Amino acid sequence: MQKIPDGDDRTRYCCEQCDSIFYQNPKNVVGTIPIYQDQVLLCKRAIEPRLGKWTLPAGFMENGESSLNGAIRETNEEAGAEVIVAGDSLYTLFNLPRINQVYMFFRAELANLDFAAGTESLEVALFKEPDIPWQEIAFPVVKSTLEHYFEDRRSQHFPVRMFDVYHHKDRSVTTTLISHSSKSE
Repeated sequence: MQKIPDGDDRTRYCCEQCDSIFYQNPKNVVGTIPIYQDQVLLCKRAIEPRLGKWTLPAGFMENGESSLNGAIRETNEEAGAEVIVAGDSLYTLFNLPRINQVYMFFRAELANLDFAAGTESLEVALFKEPDIPWQEIAFPVVKSTLEHYFEDRRSQHFPVRMFDVYHHKDRSVTTTLISHSSKSE
């Protein structure tokens, strides 16, 4: 049954027999921007949504893990890649309220060139900026992260950015920057 529990302000699924409240909260998607020199490692999706499109290695965070550990795990699962992550690695955060998701991407260096497609990837490959298949990028948040990364790479200044992403009924997408750090590296 749905009701507003005592002390709450939202309708929740509740069990009348045991008084349990079943919360439905946003899902966290975590991933990396794996870099080798002037190239980024991308994965071609072997699953829906966006089967056959290119993306950064990312996926849903698991219970009991941190966002960074989840991003490292997803990079290993999807791209068979080991990465080295610095202390200032958080790079982009996207709020997608319409689909109840939060995306977080971390900058990372490939530990070696020993990578291979995991079960959720058809292939993985390193791309220089001009060679990225921009028209074949799976998700707007990935495209935005890549665009910002290559722009920031030129200045070697990598601020943390947070965005709100809204999907509209006409299938258009609006991405609004709502916060960014100003710390120089």
